[in-house]
Amino acid sequence: MKRIFISAAAILAFASAAHADELSDIQAQAKQLREQNAAMIKRLADLEKRQTALESQKPAISAINPVDAMAADLPYKAAIKAKPPEDDGICIKGICVYGNLDMGVAYAQHSAGLNALAAAPLDTIISKNGAGAYFGVGPNQMSNSFIGLRGKQEIADDLYAVFNLQTLFNVYSGINANGIGSVAQNNGLTTNVLAQNSLADSSKGGQMFNGAAYFGISSPTYGTFTMGRQNALSSELLANYDPLAGSNSWSLLAFQGANGGGGDTEDRIFDNSYEYRVNVGPVRFAVEAQLRNGGNSGTGNAFQGDIGFDYLGFSFDFLGGKIDDAVSAGILSQAQLAAASATATAVSAGNGLIAATVSDNTVFSVGARYVIGPWKFWGGYEHIDFANPNNPLNPGAFVTGGFIAGAVNNTNFTNDKILQTAWVGARYSILPSLDITGAYYHEWQNSFGTGAVAGCTDARSSQCSGTLDAVSLVVDWRFAKHIDMYAGVMWSQVQNGLANGFLQANGTATGSINAAGSNKASSYDPGIGLRYQF
Repeated sequence: MKRIFISAAAILAFASAAHADELSDIQAQAKQLREQNAAMIKRLADLEKRQTALESQKPAISAINPVDAMAADLPYKAAIKAKPPEDDGICIKGICVYGNLDMGVAYAQHSAGLNALAAAPLDTIISKNGAGAYFGVGPNQMSNSFIGLRGKQEIADDLYAVFNLQTLFNVYSGINANGIGSVAQNNGLTTNVLAQNSLADSSKGGQMFNGAAYFGISSPTYGTFTMGRQNALSSELLANYDPLAGSNSWSLLAFQGANGGGGDTEDRIFDNSYEYRVNVGPVRFAVEAQLRNGGNSGTGNAFQGDIGFDYLGFSFDFLGGKIDDAVSAGILSQAQLAAASATATAVSAGNGLIAATVSDNTVFSVGARYVIGPWKFWGGYEHIDFANPNNPLNPGAFVTGGFIAGAVNNTNFTNDKILQTAWVGARYSILPSLDITGAYYHEWQNSFGTGAVAGCTDARSSQCSGTLDAVSLVVDWRFAKHIDMYAGVMWSQVQNGLANGFLQANGTATGSINAAGSNKASSYDPGIGLRYQF
């Protein structure tokens, strides 16, 4: 019995010692956890205090104005933004109102008077009727003024309905842009050149939606299909690769318009058109067709295709196209006006009469762009072949905007005219809101005349070989949201065949040719202005 009692006492003592050791361990662990918890609470308080201080500070770099004055994309600027700009577009349920207003003061060394109709209302580039100096209102120098309505609404999973309606107008006169009307306005003044005002043929003929009127469907995977009135692909290529895209005063390509139209400016925007675009990785494809009106109409069949890609800051596009019955509008002489209204040969006046030079055009274009840091570089080349039309038009033909061809020339290109244009440019972003851009344009044509002017290299005929050169410099400052101020200048010069009939070369006030006149003419056009975009 005594032995049992001693054994029990030993077991109890051992158990008590083990319990004491376990309690001590738990107490030590609990103390350690309390200390860690206190340290974490202190650290959390420090972090919250730091977070509050940072959130109360303003960004060191202000958000860049989403309205880029001279280009649609600025990868360098996007990289240094403190935060994405707030979207303050005027939109309701995917439908947005957008627009642009551009006006300033301009000087032109040689120009005719301001035209209330033309989208490019001054002879800012040396022109045939450019006589004395002009100083005054400078509208649409950097870009056309316009207002539009566009939309994108989801109609199924990953499928959207899209549309765009756009009207270009002259903010200084309130009139819809009507380049063809500016030509018709000068009818009968071929022998009184000094009485003419500035004029410029155009794809805009005073229509309600002269800039765009199209709709379609879009998928991020399968591409976008649209139809209606929309830019030719050749016009889109220039918009992407012209250093001063859209500038009527300082871009040769924008002022002439013919480059974007594949030879004639009236085809810079296609009526009756269907377009499909799709991206496959970094590569993009696009095709577009304009279908003819039928009958005696200047809206002929046209087909264009484009392939391009983007890679590590480098972009490239190649385009080819064919345009039938392309029309270039000119002024009617008094004799042509009389013939158009004569009883035996009378044609409808429509919205106005013009002289039409008709051709079938084949165009090839390439454009390249490279962005590195604050620098952006562009280059491009275009080759256009003008041939007599396979489907000649007759007097009374219907042309863009409801105008009528009162006189028609279907035989101007017995020998094909080859017009080539090359350009280069660079832009440097001095500040996120301040850019400087320089550009050089060179254009040349072959000698395509027959008979007495075959092979000519002077200015006696517009069919002689000739050149056009233009150099531009533009500074643009986006000093406030949606508003930018710009200043620029272009010097331009034509020589030989491209100077034929120019008042500053061998042209006369009566519209005749002075055989002793110069073979070249030049002008310059400094200007400043403001632009508001929304």
